[in-house]
Amino acid sequence: MKALIIERQAVKQNIAVVRERAGRAAIYAALTGDAGGAGLVDMARLLRDEGIGRFAVSEAADAAALRKAGFVDEEILMLRSTADREELEQLVDVNAVCTIGSIDAGLALNGLAESRSTVAEAHIQVDTGLGFGGFLCTEPEKVLSAYRNLPNVAISGIYTQLHSVKADGKDAAAQIQSFQTLLEAIRSAGFETGTVHAAGSFALLHYDDALLDAVRAGSVLLGRCRRTKGDGLQRVGYGEASLEEVRWLPAGHTVGSEQPVTLKRPTRVGVLPVGYQNGFGVARVRDPGFWAAIRRWLRGRRISVRIDGQKVKVIGRIGAMETLLDVTDMKCSSGDLVHFDIDPMYARGFVREYR
Repeated sequence: MKALIIERQAVKQNIAVVRERAGRAAIYAALTGDAGGAGLVDMARLLRDEGIGRFAVSEAADAAALRKAGFVDEEILMLRSTADREELEQLVDVNAVCTIGSIDAGLALNGLAESRSTVAEAHIQVDTGLGFGGFLCTEPEKVLSAYRNLPNVAISGIYTQLHSVKADGKDAAAQIQSFQTLLEAIRSAGFETGTVHAAGSFALLHYDDALLDAVRAGSVLLGRCRRTKGDGLQRVGYGEASLEEVRWLPAGHTVGSEQPVTLKRPTRVGVLPVGYQNGFGVARVRDPGFWAAIRRWLRGRRISVRIDGQKVKVIGRIGAMETLLDVTDMKCSSGDLVHFDIDPMYARGFVREYR
């Protein structure tokens, strides 16, 4: 059996780091992508036990799943603007906070709420340069029209998503300023912005100016975001599988398929029934540029696993469904457990287990 292990204590440590960085800001746990592969409901329960009561999702079905799992009083924010009637009905049915990122989305939500003789709650989404959705900062009148012309929508917040390549934050400063200018325009027109949030995981760790009324913690909860030295985070998620076979191969024998490796000595080879189709060795690509590509290539050449606490090197490239290990200098046999790092976001074919 192949298992994906989520370590509770590591998640708790990361929550503590988030709390310290967030200060007085409220924390939304961003559970998009099945909580980054850690399991939507299981992760939400762990977070609730640690005192987090605000959650953000990107699918109406996820909001419904949380309500069904007993998250009755917690705030659930839909982090995606939609004008789709079916999705909006699902969101309103479970009392989720919707997102309005366009005039069409606002009118669709208002029309639904009006037809039900109710008021729907929503946050305004603002595009400060990412491009995936939201009102443009340069079009404040469109944002103000949402405040003026949607009587059946209670706007309780406004947010943007900051993006950056540089760790020093210089390329995000202009985005923060544009967002602040829009906020000032809204307030000057006599409207309250409600909860204001701009920081996702990366901005939370790097930009003090982005720590507004609330923050959205996603990949940081798993320690799988862009990191800084000494940030206190722990990487969450490792794989556990049994050796499928152990055998000796002679010097000169080739192993692997895409780029075969010729063995320089008689080698005892262990076969791990896990490959890149399972997500082993798959990493999130964030850093652009030539030298970043070189660093990723070097990390790929150093991939290893552990058997009985001992470090074991991977031979050649990771295969699609199997990976070869050099176990020449250690005692092991088929059936022994192998532990290896794996990003929960890409893990496939594993039984998830919280420990």
